[in-house]
Amino acid sequence: MIIGGSKKDVIKNIEQNVLDNELNKKVEVNDAILSDEEITKLLDTFYKNKGKKIRYGIKHAIANMTVSKYMKMLDKDIEVKGAEKLKNVDLSKGAIITSNHFNPLDTFIIRKLVEKVLKKDLYIVIQDTNLAMPGSLGFLMNYLNVIPVSKSPTYLAGTFKENLRKILNAGNIVLIYPEEEMWFNYRKIRPLKRGAYQYAAILNVPVISCFTKIIDTDIVDNEEFNKTTYELNVLGVLYPDKDISPRVNSINMLNEEYLNLQSIINRDNFIFINHIALLDEQNLEMVITDKYKLENINLEMTDLEPDNLESTIKDVDLLFNYLNIKKANLELEDITNYLNLLNMDIN
Repeated sequence: MIIGGSKKDVIKNIEQNVLDNELNKKVEVNDAILSDEEITKLLDTFYKNKGKKIRYGIKHAIANMTVSKYMKMLDKDIEVKGAEKLKNVDLSKGAIITSNHFNPLDTFIIRKLVEKVLKKDLYIVIQDTNLAMPGSLGFLMNYLNVIPVSKSPTYLAGTFKENLRKILNAGNIVLIYPEEEMWFNYRKIRPLKRGAYQYAAILNVPVISCFTKIIDTDIVDNEEFNKTTYELNVLGVLYPDKDISPRVNSINMLNEEYLNLQSIINRDNFIFINHIALLDEQNLEMVITDKYKLENINLEMTDLEPDNLESTIKDVDLLFNYLNIKKANLELEDITNYLNLLNMDIN
């Protein structure tokens, strides 16, 4: 699924962002850059068009027929795993579904699960600037089941939230990409934003956690890429807790999401330090922030280089033991005895 010509510049941007540890930064080179006024006008036009029932209905039907055509073409290339985890999930009030974002058409992969397995309608949260896309893709963005999202706090708290509530209450499934920006053909986990989980908590709906693996084939697609197939993994279902705030809910659900994602990634790609599993280097900051920094332990990238890794593991073990002792309010004599019991050298 390659759209938009050469991806060489996009790949360069991805490589640079990985080096800069900017893992949610935009990489596409032809995305529209609009002023706040232009975005407001774009959103107004979108909602006005939806209000023109007959004209919008015709174009909506054309967009759906186009998607159905592509779905038939791609169906054989998409395998869904783990759908049985959703067998007893109550979806009468809808759900939010999350997944990685690596292609303009990766929504087709989610659509197979939602429409063919769950027998539900799929709505997609898109960036407001996507409404300004030219050509066929722009047409689909404007006339499929989409919910534009904007950075405007007023819009997010008003129009966006109420549209989301209405669509979910009707029992539909809403796709939100927690990574936010699309990184073409990118295979690895990127840091996730809390928005999807916070709205799930506010609206009291579950989150269906998914991750798509991209599988290369030997068939040439173009001079830059081979054709690929896709394995959509349903990782589990996250539920908000009514007794805690949406913010705390979003943090808890986000942490659960990370655990789900760790379960699906090939363990050969992990560097294991006793207390956490660190993904490859571009996810290091994310994991340290979520895990080690909570304990005021700061690691540098150089600490995980092969020559330093053994020493780092020992240091982290020692720090965790120290922190546990500190929490227990032990005296120096108790600490000495504790370390001796662990056969640790205190010199």
